Amino acid sequence: MKLTFEDFKPGHFGTFGPHHVSRDDIIAFASEFDPQPMHLDEEAASRTILKGLSGSGWHMCSLLMRICWDGFIHNIASAGSPGVDEVRWVSPLRPGDDLTISVDVVSTRESKSRSDVGFVYIKNDMRNASGETLMLATLPLMVLRRAAAGAR
Repeated sequence: MKLTFEDFKPGHFGTFGPHHVSRDDIIAFASEFDPQPMHLDEEAASRTILKGLSGSGWHMCSLLMRICWDGFIHNIASAGSPGVDEVRWVSPLRPGDDLTISVDVVSTRESKSRSDVGFVYIKNDMRNASGETLMLATLPLMVLRRAAAGAR
């Protein structure tokens, strides 16, 4: 049975990962989606504010989704998400980082327009193995209500 809206309560939901990020991962993502020098070339990156090769913030967003999918989203009665409220890139993603995501449920509310779903507002804190926050993201998940999930 998948988790439904009624299963979510404010507080710490879980920590997921780790997910290892290699130099090749950073360069491959950047080559296709964000080909800025600080994401592609160590020498060029050393002359930027980042002081070395770093992953794209958009790469971190993609990794957030991968880690959250593997960790819990595949186990919920998800109805999608209406968007992202906030993303903050706090510290650079570096080659060799092992990422974890700490997920907190900030609040929940029933949908005003759809009786079959509720909104679960979560805050994600992406950290490296040293515990340094790399990215923060807050967003609502739309999760089926128990009665609707049972009918599917």
